[in-house]
Amino acid sequence: MKYIVVLGDGMADYAVDEFGGKTILDVADKPNMDYMASHGELGMVKTVAEGMKPGSDVANLSVMGYDTRKCYSGRSPLEAASIGVDLKDTDVTFRTNLVTLSDEENYEDKTMVDYSAGEITTDEARELMKAINDELHTDRYTFYAGVSYRHLLVWDKGSTNVKLTPPHDISDKKITDHLPEGDGAAELLEMMKKSVKILAEHPVNKKRIEQGKRPATSIWPWGEGTKPALENFEKKYGMKGSVISAVDLIKGIAILAGMDSIDVEGANGNHDTNYEGKAEAAFKALTQDGSDFVYIHLEGPDECGHRGEAENKKYAVEMIDKKIIGYLRNKLDEEGIEYKMMILPDHPTPISLKTHVSDPIPYIIYDPAKEENTGKTYNEKNAEHTGNYIEQGYKLMAHFLDKE
Repeated sequence: MKYIVVLGDGMADYAVDEFGGKTILDVADKPNMDYMASHGELGMVKTVAEGMKPGSDVANLSVMGYDTRKCYSGRSPLEAASIGVDLKDTDVTFRTNLVTLSDEENYEDKTMVDYSAGEITTDEARELMKAINDELHTDRYTFYAGVSYRHLLVWDKGSTNVKLTPPHDISDKKITDHLPEGDGAAELLEMMKKSVKILAEHPVNKKRIEQGKRPATSIWPWGEGTKPALENFEKKYGMKGSVISAVDLIKGIAILAGMDSIDVEGANGNHDTNYEGKAEAAFKALTQDGSDFVYIHLEGPDECGHRGEAENKKYAVEMIDKKIIGYLRNKLDEEGIEYKMMILPDHPTPISLKTHVSDPIPYIIYDPAKEENTGKTYNEKNAEHTGNYIEQGYKLMAHFLDKE
């Protein structure tokens, strides 16, 4: 038996004005998801434990079967693992975005224009982060380049007693009330302010402006954490696992859990990612490379949710259905391979809010050998009406893998 999880990050939603008060899952053309929902197990699961922030780190760990109340130590350490940064037990890490702020002279008066600096490319960002580290590196602080706008700051012998705001939570808002507070706040803010001049004078940003693209105008640290420890996935569930994602966070979870992290050329963490390449890589992992379990993470719906792009989010869901789920269904059926598939988001990212919420999310578990008949298509309301509800999200994986 092969097990496949297809996770559309942030796929669940609230009513969308642009679609007449229906959700993305209501209006998207998704025949594969709808078939599996009507012939499999449909229900709701709470992936974000009470009192925890609804980040993709917490939610994806939960979906993968890890109790975040016991294992979670912050988001950025997971990303550090992805880019090969070997952390000491005394290190504190921060996700550090390259962002676009408005151009008021006083830093505190600026607005968060774009948490991703116009989806800056990895090559461009690497040059900018080198300049940042060259200028701001000290015995205590070191910057590391990641992917696109997502980077890392390591604070030697640091503190997690800080209050920091994810930049995607304050899109189009003044940053005045969202600047660092707590231990090290003054130093972090000073580096943020100094980064403005470094970035403004850099050739990469000057070229982006000439091309009509948004420049990266500041660094923005958040997501503090310390060195984590995750139980090995194969030891935990008795099966070899692989993860396919374009996002450092998910890659880091895979590495720390002892799973293979598979890179796919052209996969970019957005709605125009290489869907076909991800699906083909998943099939190869299951049929040629010895994996019993594959976790396919698609970031596109979440990114579109943060940007308030309803049509693009709908498109991302449709591509997941057609090019990931549809492809794998057909290939596995053709080869006569027994499989179970689980389809779900990690958390909702409502178009109306442009940020994550901790509401329960709809899941599908489909086993072709045990077809049921719910008669319900895949959306939030139908899943809720089934009455199937898993309150502790980390228990869903054992349920899916028949390891209860």
